[in-house]
Amino acid sequence: MFITLEGSEGAGKSTLINLLKKYFSDKKFNFLFTREPGGTKEGQAIRSILLDKTIELDSYSETFLLLADRYEHIDKVIKPALKRNQNILSDRYIDSTFAYQGAGRGIDQKELQYLMDLLNYPKPDLTIYLDLPIEEGLNRVKKRGKSDRFEKEDLIFFERIRNFYLDLVKKNPERFLLIDASKSTDEVFNLAKDSITNKLYGK
Repeated sequence: MFITLEGSEGAGKSTLINLLKKYFSDKKFNFLFTREPGGTKEGQAIRSILLDKTIELDSYSETFLLLADRYEHIDKVIKPALKRNQNILSDRYIDSTFAYQGAGRGIDQKELQYLMDLLNYPKPDLTIYLDLPIEEGLNRVKKRGKSDRFEKEDLIFFERIRNFYLDLVKKNPERFLLIDASKSTDEVFNLAKDSITNKLYGK
């Protein structure tokens, strides 16, 4: 089973992942948790560039760095795990590129699709999207006291991204589960956990 997690800024992806890791580890599920960018040694180096606030990148340079990270991730982590029949949960995946670099940066979606098709990427069985109003999410980010190169963008940038995700969820209801990330941590966790468990058992 291949599951991906997407979310608005400050929506609580890291908190949810830590709870899911503990739950499925305690239940002895064979689960691999990974992320993009940075799911490989090479990807970690790329991630440090992408998130560095002191670096200015053209939108296409950013995109090609992300695609390089994804190619390594697919080749060295995702495909081998799927061959082992191991369950995978990836913190961000292909939808992030269409949302951030497409809707956010303004790169044509058809160009991105062409580049993505070259990767021959495995399709997720389930994608969980944590949705949160942009201002609320950015306020959460500010409270953390840290922000990266993406999180310093303006509200309009993130509104375009959020609107893209919401539209994507509507167009692909068979793959997506939308969770209102303004709910309590326990509520978000239980909704995600139940959805994943049901998918694993074919319900």
